[in-house]
Amino acid sequence: MDFARGKRNCVPSMIFKNGRLIFPNGVRDGLDLVAENGMITAIRGPSPAMGETIIDLENNYLSPGFIDLHVHGAVGRDTMQASAHAFRAICDYHASGGTTSLLLTTATAPIKAIVKVLNEVRAAKSSIKQIAGVHVEGPFISKAKPGAQRSSLMRKPTRGIYRPLLEHNDVIKRMTLAPELPGAIALIDELRKHGIFPSGGHSDAWEDDARAAFEHGMRSVTHAFNCMSSTRRRGIDRVAGLLEFAMSEPELICELIADGHHVSPTLMKMLYRAKNFTGICLATDATAGAGLPDGSKFSLYGTKCITEAGVCLLADRSALAGSASRMIDLVRTMVTKVGVPLHEAIVMATDTPAFVIGLTGKGQFKIGDAADLVVISPELEVLRTFIAGEEVFRR
Repeated sequence: MDFARGKRNCVPSMIFKNGRLIFPNGVRDGLDLVAENGMITAIRGPSPAMGETIIDLENNYLSPGFIDLHVHGAVGRDTMQASAHAFRAICDYHASGGTTSLLLTTATAPIKAIVKVLNEVRAAKSSIKQIAGVHVEGPFISKAKPGAQRSSLMRKPTRGIYRPLLEHNDVIKRMTLAPELPGAIALIDELRKHGIFPSGGHSDAWEDDARAAFEHGMRSVTHAFNCMSSTRRRGIDRVAGLLEFAMSEPELICELIADGHHVSPTLMKMLYRAKNFTGICLATDATAGAGLPDGSKFSLYGTKCITEAGVCLLADRSALAGSASRMIDLVRTMVTKVGVPLHEAIVMATDTPAFVIGLTGKGQFKIGDAADLVVISPELEVLRTFIAGEEVFRR
């Protein structure tokens, strides 16, 4: 594996030839894609290069770059380390899985620690082009559904606590919260007012809690099936939880960790049947153990964890601690284990996550959009990754 970086203001004109381009409605052969100054400038039938650098795709697939809305870390580095060095290592590793844009994701922590991350991300964004912003996951989540997060640091959302975060709405793109907590609806209103996208997760909500959040603008849920309330009895009635409400509401996008461990193939098929490919957003939830050899120990903001058999676990092996996956691994799972057509799985990794956070100019092959591109083999391995026309990874 090679990670290549150059001067982004000196990207040559390029023509990608002899590939199979993946569009939302299918795979098309016999097209060239032209990029200039980091932007897509033409998609046309085969034609001679006119001064462009030729990129021969050798009959491999060409996909828009993947967009991962939930990345805690990789290769021993964690977003909470709040350093450009850590951010760069995380982004470089995930580029090997085809990720060209991502949200660095915080863990449940004191507000001051989260603010420190936000300040460091703001300073690093201009030099690390993969960073699309920050996903704040916690502390406004349920102690009943903590997952690998630290329950002792979870808080009820009050304006006095979350006000410092709202001042960083130029960096925060998404926040995961439990909609049933007192004050959560007011927080959702504030997030929307500040251009931050609320997502329900780590939640023990009843369906009426979920509906209230939806009516106030919540349009996604975080890692469907995981750390999420499901159907149960309330008195004599059987009532839906956040999961069933999200599956039943067409406008709610379900984030899915399709690594084959967080959610079984049968459950993924059920979600696919309920939401179709436009209602599912693939996300890795990768932690610092991603890319480390088995037996490696790492921390998720003070929680001891370990990698084992390609999976990230709490040190006592009682539960998963995020994933060790890259986006291409999720796409492959959806195709090979769930039976989703390739072009639909690609939409789940590109266009849908872009829609979830209002990220424009990325996620599809469109004239004038960023030349964020991934070359994928027939075996669904990433061969090359380009960001704004610059090659950042080659297998």
